[in-house]
Amino acid sequence: MSFRFKQKLPTPKEIQEQYPLRPEYAALKQKRDQEIADVLTGKDDRFLVIIGPCSADNEDAVCEYVERLARVNERVRDRLVIVPRIYTNKPRTTGDGYKGITSQPDPEGKPDFRAGLIAMRKMQIHAIEVSGLTAADEMLYPDNWGYVEDILSYVAIGARSVEDQQHRLTVSGFDVAAGMKNPTSGDFGVMLNSVYAAQHPHDFVYRGYEVATDGNPLTHCVLRGAVNKHGVNNPNYHFEDIRRLIRMYQERHLLNPACIIDTNHSNSNKEYFEQIRIAREVLHNRHTSREIYRMVKGLMIESYLEEGCQRIGDGVYGKSITDPCLGWSDSERLLYDIAETV
Repeated sequence: MSFRFKQKLPTPKEIQEQYPLRPEYAALKQKRDQEIADVLTGKDDRFLVIIGPCSADNEDAVCEYVERLARVNERVRDRLVIVPRIYTNKPRTTGDGYKGITSQPDPEGKPDFRAGLIAMRKMQIHAIEVSGLTAADEMLYPDNWGYVEDILSYVAIGARSVEDQQHRLTVSGFDVAAGMKNPTSGDFGVMLNSVYAAQHPHDFVYRGYEVATDGNPLTHCVLRGAVNKHGVNNPNYHFEDIRRLIRMYQERHLLNPACIIDTNHSNSNKEYFEQIRIAREVLHNRHTSREIYRMVKGLMIESYLEEGCQRIGDGVYGKSITDPCLGWSDSERLLYDIAETV
């Protein structure tokens, strides 16, 4: 075999017991889960904003960011449900580059999944403690769900994972909201098939067990733009794109029609400052069309303490080491603008 078995990883139960979530924060998570569910099902007319770094690479910087976010949340909580984006797994198109704190707790060091699982869980719990906000993360590895199932309130399935059967089936067992991104090709049908699969019950193999799930009615779409055959980015957040998505939802009779607009990635051509304009256009379209108002439930925004991005090792505190992000001052102003507009 070409595999080298480096170390046996602790089980999710072992990690949860070693780094437990205090009961008061477990109750907080349950409350936050319900708030997000109520927005997605239309019981709550507040607007979701999932915002934070492209990748959560440094516990101190991430927790400072989330602490600032909590202060904004106190002022806008009647209009918005703010969910910190604390992404601890980073998909890579070619497999090269930093893959997130779960894989590489020291961005300048070697991969160490045991240390990474601990670093990830400690950071997520620390963020809850300093902010009172439970977070969103991307599920890059379905087997890792058990390590975070008691601390996350939202999970995203990325553009490169959304066609994968194991991701779809695993989401069908979640009890929290899950956003299925459109694939990099932009095919809405693939994304909606993934939503359909995750909303229904399944029997499958998971972590060495035969399991059965009930389906996750909170699975929904995330539009992140597309890349055509020539490598050109094509946005899909415009008025016509949402209307097409609404029609396709209706044809499939899916539960709780909803979508989140990702303002970065191929929608912005990774030009991070464009996120402000895109957010404003999305909000304008919601007010132009009642159907779009009911369909678009929130935004995803990439934001950190410092704007832009840096190379690993440059050492700028609170600046992304992956995709460029909005800085804090622009992010704070945008959050208040969104709250006033929704």
